[in-house]
Parts: sequence; C-alpha cells; structure tokens
Amino acid sequence: MTLKPLALAVLAAIILPAAAQTQITVVNFGGANANAQKKAFYEPFEKTGVKVVPVEYNGEQAKIKAMVETRKITWDVVEVESPDVARGCDEGLFERLDYAKIAPKADFVPAAVTECGVGIFVWSTVMAYNGDKLKTPPTTWADFWDVKKFPGKRGMRKGARYNLEFALMADGVKPADVYKVLSTKEGAERAFRKLTELKPNIQWWEAGAQPPQFLVAGDVIMSTVYNGRIDAANREGKNLKITWTGGIYDLDYWTVPKGTPNKDAAMKFIAFASTPEAQAEYAKNIAYGPTNTKAIPKLDAKTLANLPTAPANAKTAVQFNVKFWADQGEELEKRFASWATQ
Repeated sequence: MTLKPLALAVLAAIILPAAAQTQITVVNFGGANANAQKKAFYEPFEKTGVKVVPVEYNGEQAKIKAMVETRKITWDVVEVESPDVARGCDEGLFERLDYAKIAPKADFVPAAVTECGVGIFVWSTVMAYNGDKLKTPPTTWADFWDVKKFPGKRGMRKGARYNLEFALMADGVKPADVYKVLSTKEGAERAFRKLTELKPNIQWWEAGAQPPQFLVAGDVIMSTVYNGRIDAANREGKNLKITWTGGIYDLDYWTVPKGTPNKDAAMKFIAFASTPEAQAEYAKNIAYGPTNTKAIPKLDAKTLANLPTAPANAKTAVQFNVKFWADQGEELEKRFASWATQ
C-alpha cells in the first residue's frame, strides 16, 4: 500500500513537531559543576535527539514538593545532595529507579546506589590554602586551628555540617571515630568548644565560589572548600593547594520528580550520564570522582591525582554520615545558628 501525498503530509505534521519537542529540563547547582555537566552529559546526550534545558537551583526541595503536590512537573531530572535523596524518597517526591535500564549496580561505588537516586560524582569538603602566600603547608585540622603557627583568618562554611566534624579532628579525634563521638552529648559539646576557640579568626562563607576568592584575595590564610572549586580556580591560572587529610566526602545524585511526563527520556539521560565514558569525561572537566568504577581506567594519572577518590587522597577521608545528619542535623543546625550570633 502506498500513501497519497496528502496522507504523507498529515503524518509528517504529526511526527515532526513531536520529534522537535522532545526535551528534558535538567536541574543542577550551577558553577563549574554545571559547566562540566554541559560538556560531559548535556551536549553529547543531545545527539540522541533529546534537547536538554539546564536550570540552576540551590537545592530547594520545597520546589520539587510543590510541583509533585500540584502535579505541575516542569523539572525532569534533578541533582540533589545526599540528605535529600532519602528524605525525598520517603516523602514520595521521586520516582523509583530501575537499574536494569541504567547500569548494573555492581558497576557503581556502593554509596551511589539508592532506591530513588543514583550517584553522579564523589566530591569532598577539604582544607585549602594559597600556594603563593603560604610556603609551609598545613597538614592537619590541628594546623587549621593553630593561629600562632599560621596567623590569619580561616574561611568556614556557615553551618554545623562539616565544621563540627573538623573541630573534633582538630581536637584529636581519629577520622574513623568522628561520628561515634559526635553522636554523644559530650562529643557535640567538645566540637562546639573547639569551634569557639577558633571563632575570632573565622570568616564565614555561604556560597561555594567564595572560598577560592577569599584565598586569592588574601582575606583568609586557609579555608574549608569544595575540592572542585579549587580545581576550577587552578584551571584559570591560580595556585591554590589542597590538604586532603580528614576531608569529608559525599555524593550528589540524579533524581526524577514523581509524575514527570518525560520519565522515559529522563531515565535515558541518567543512563547516558552513568556510562563510564560520560563519567570519565566529567572527571576530566572538574575534579570530582566518578561513581561508575569502570570510568577510572579511562583517566590519566594527572587527572586521577586530583580526585577525592584517588587512594592517596582518600586515605584519611571521612564519608559524610547522612543518617547522623538526618537524625540530629536539625537540632545541631539550630544550636549552631544560635552559637554563631553570640
């Protein structure tokens, strides 16, 4: 049977707009991470015929909740931090993932595999300093607290998370024991007491872009910072250095808001971004570690040396304890907010 010209024209009118309209909105945290995602994930994925519309946000889970509750979903794939994966899953905000359509679970680092989210990359909050301004590098969190040996301001993220862990390590707690100590009343007291020692020398930061700026300007002598921000600054010609001792590593995850009409395309995007090739390309563009272990052999020694997952860098690393912060985070953040204003 042959189709008449009119029938062909009608078919084309139906098919072509549908093909042209295939697009997904992918939400990220912006900055150097968004740029790396664009090169490694969005642009290559668009060659499959699906357009990617990137949107930046600050991790506001309330926006996802409002969309799901009103059934007006405009986001298809959302990058979320680890505490929000489990919480959002429990609240029914995210679709359950079918790993048969993504990649074998065994290919991922264990922490990357969850019911509603799959790990995108491993990142770390570390100590950094300006190699042009500080000739003797700090090697421990005790050094970070030692204002006699290293005079000057310290940059720290304004919040309880990470700072309480760093305070305990500065006070002599072994990285492996940090959460065991912090989960006790005495441990929390000890952490706040140690933070109080450093308080007159702290310059708070709230956005990830600030610590490298503080270090370059000489406003602080050292700072806590997301490792990828240091990598991005050094790609622009800066000489910032990382001390990896006692860094706290964590993962960001892909999630799919419950009820998105573009669920199939969203899942295809996640599968694409989880391939060893895409993961390796991402790590070449920003120093965050791949979650798919098969990406590691695709990276050169220089790239690997800058990743939180490199054996030398991970030796004394602490995995961010999502359960601890889910259970005690609210109380500790309230206490921190009160302490910071005193």
